[in-house]
Amino acid sequence: MFLWLKAFHIFFVISWFAGLFYLPRIFVNLAMVPADSTAERERLLGMAVRLKRFMIPLMLGTWIFGVAMILYSGSEGISVWMKQGWLHAKLLIVLLLTAYDGYCKKLLRDFQGGRNTRSDKWYRVYNEVPAVALILVVWLVVVKPF
Repeated sequence: MFLWLKAFHIFFVISWFAGLFYLPRIFVNLAMVPADSTAERERLLGMAVRLKRFMIPLMLGTWIFGVAMILYSGSEGISVWMKQGWLHAKLLIVLLLTAYDGYCKKLLRDFQGGRNTRSDKWYRVYNEVPAVALILVVWLVVVKPF
């Protein structure tokens, strides 16, 4: 059973990250749209809204199957897991990514309301946050440095 939970967790993580990589890229494009190009703006906004809506169950699946793996270990297993420093660091990064995901929703609402004040360059940097987080999570899970 544990391996099934792990497989589903990995599937949801990969899928959620695909959205975390692509949504800010759409923001880059939205920030570059000329003011008089309403058709392009609406097309990109539509893509962003649909993607964000799709990302919600992917994030929830990541959390559900991740927590399920810990809980499946039973009380003795939970005790062992919770003594693993790498897991604490991973959970912190996942919490930060969840906040990042929530901030993406706020940024999307700003675009929808015509309130974006950030440049495409800012969104290009913002777009790199999930990549750094992914590198750290993979390192923590594989190497288990502490």
